[in-house]
Amino acid sequence: MNAAKAALRFHCESNVGRVRSENQDAWRADASAGLFLVADGMGGANAGGVAAKAVAELLSSRVAERTAPLQKRRAKALPEALQKTIQEFSAELRDRANADARLRGMGATLVLALSRGRSLHVAHLGDSRAYLLEGGRLKRLTRDHSIVAVMLELGKITPEQALVHPLRHKISRFVGMDGKAVSDVATVKPKPGARLLLCTDGLTNMLSDEKIQAALSSEAAPEGACRKLIEEANAAGGQDNVTALVADLP
Repeated sequence: MNAAKAALRFHCESNVGRVRSENQDAWRADASAGLFLVADGMGGANAGGVAAKAVAELLSSRVAERTAPLQKRRAKALPEALQKTIQEFSAELRDRANADARLRGMGATLVLALSRGRSLHVAHLGDSRAYLLEGGRLKRLTRDHSIVAVMLELGKITPEQALVHPLRHKISRFVGMDGKAVSDVATVKPKPGARLLLCTDGLTNMLSDEKIQAALSSEAAPEGACRKLIEEANAAGGQDNVTALVADLP
């Protein structure tokens, strides 16, 4: 699961974990386009896997196609283009689910990163996350779209309580949701040599940010960092599918 371009190395590992029987995570990467995506399926039977695969395969292609013309002079239009493309695709996925009883209720979380020049554009829906490691320090780029995240921000629960709260899996925004799926889009300018991590909640529910930072910092290559993260998540219980995509930015 490895590919590269001249100044950008990446690797992704996706694992079923120690409890689930099926892996409903999906990912896609196009190093030449600087595009990376991770999705986590939601829905009964195999519907979640169908949704995540659709996001990885179809949405990634559409994003690449629509953002390719937006070069340096039109770079300011990228965040809006990402939001619009994701919103339209979410409506299409919802309509597909509503038309097929076997797929009704399916959806997927999404975290997507697009590297253009010195800028990194990150879009997300749900609780799959993006992190940036710079100078050995880990910075989280996304905010979970979940009921528990809101409760945590309001001070209603502690971080420790959030990890075991009965509503911790209730997502407030996702691809395929009813209504408009308004993704958050952040634009940052990483320092040369920064390391990007995209991951599903199967990783972040098992490992603290401190342990994620240590794993990312301890391995020189993206391959080693991914494998270490997966191994540690499974060693901590492996309660869910876990996917980690690591890219070393130029």
